[in-house]
Amino acid sequence: MKIKKDLQQQKQSSSIPEHNSSLSRRSFLQAIGVGAAWVATAHGAFAQNSDSTDSPANEQYLYVGTYSSPNTAPGGVIPSQAEGIYVYKMNLETGNLSPVQTVKADNPSYLAMAPSKRYIYCVNELGEDDEGAPLGRISAYEIDERSGRLSLINTRSTQGTWPCYCAVHPSGRYLFAANYGTGTFSVFPLSDDGEIEPMSDQFQASGNGSGPDPVRQEGPHAHMMLSNPGAQHVFGIDLGGDSILAWELELATGKLVPGPVPYAHVPSGSGCRHLVFHPDDNRAYVINELSSTIDVFDFEPRRGAFIWLQSISTLPQDTTFTRPSFNPNNPGEVPTGTNTTAGIKIHPSGRWVYATNRGMDSIAMFKVDPESGKLTSAGWVQSQGQIPRGMNIEPSGTFLYVGNQNSDTIVVFRIKSDDGQLEGPIHIIDSPVPVDFAFGSFARS
Repeated sequence: MKIKKDLQQQKQSSSIPEHNSSLSRRSFLQAIGVGAAWVATAHGAFAQNSDSTDSPANEQYLYVGTYSSPNTAPGGVIPSQAEGIYVYKMNLETGNLSPVQTVKADNPSYLAMAPSKRYIYCVNELGEDDEGAPLGRISAYEIDERSGRLSLINTRSTQGTWPCYCAVHPSGRYLFAANYGTGTFSVFPLSDDGEIEPMSDQFQASGNGSGPDPVRQEGPHAHMMLSNPGAQHVFGIDLGGDSILAWELELATGKLVPGPVPYAHVPSGSGCRHLVFHPDDNRAYVINELSSTIDVFDFEPRRGAFIWLQSISTLPQDTTFTRPSFNPNNPGEVPTGTNTTAGIKIHPSGRWVYATNRGMDSIAMFKVDPESGKLTSAGWVQSQGQIPRGMNIEPSGTFLYVGNQNSDTIVVFRIKSDDGQLEGPIHIIDSPVPVDFAFGSFARS
């Protein structure tokens, strides 16, 4: 197995048009197990393909979350061969990755790095047992400061199903988890040694009950929970209710209190999924999974209020891709000819926004107007694989890492500093069912 394919000299060949548009998730089925033969092969390949030319002084640790064997990822077509969390060293000059460790874990699909970078957290995205009891969990790991390797600290139930997102409060004192299946948002205190303490609060979203989309919005579906950069508020994204819920967090108790403006909405049936704030904390961008759109808001951090400014499609204007008629037995499926969105990231400079399209299998690029915050399409690049779910921008803003879930590849693009365009891919790295990316500390010699 060839772990790395260096494409630095390859010229990009993309048939995706570069113009704008106006167009008109997550549940998955556990599948039967996969044999252990791949695991042995993968370990051997990882051992043989470490990049010996990388200088430790120029490296940073990167952590990759996955859907693990024997499960099938949402929208996946075969059972996963991933084992858990994959630890890499990232070369800061080339963007290439070399493997460090594989940590066995159950569906560690999304990751959250502590502000100190001494601890990392993951959800264990699981459903319910045969008696209907929730199996969702959240887990804590200590990071060895020299090697970047992970050691399990503890794990706790989220008291919900299919937890699909986690985030650490900027204070480092609390951990948030969004339970997609049960539509609940959970808060956990964190001890000084990184341990997850018993849950301090949980909020049950009401969603939209029987619609508007009868398959994907039959009830509440918590998809994200995070603080704004200034940490005045905590927000929950409910795909089922087309709503952004707003709270204030009592730091002394870990309780959620309704904010001055307790919610905002996206257009009916859009299915809001993820939210990113501009670095200035005065604008917010919400990606809508079901409608393949991004809503732009003015954000007022004192009150936690969102004022709608713009909706823009993540697809080209003349697209043939349509909204799926979702399969109730596999709602994450993206049939041929249809599209749903997944990830959204804003460049550290605040000048560009990037979004992933599943179906079109592309990354949409947008320019941010420095005055209004509105978006203008800057084109599309192919993800070089199928179902690009998660992505992240390396902290210096030089590289974008994209996970092609159904192709088992991490694709690395270089971000041009003058116009934000994506160059490459400069590397394609074999890595099973990559979903989320978290950047750790710099590697030490």
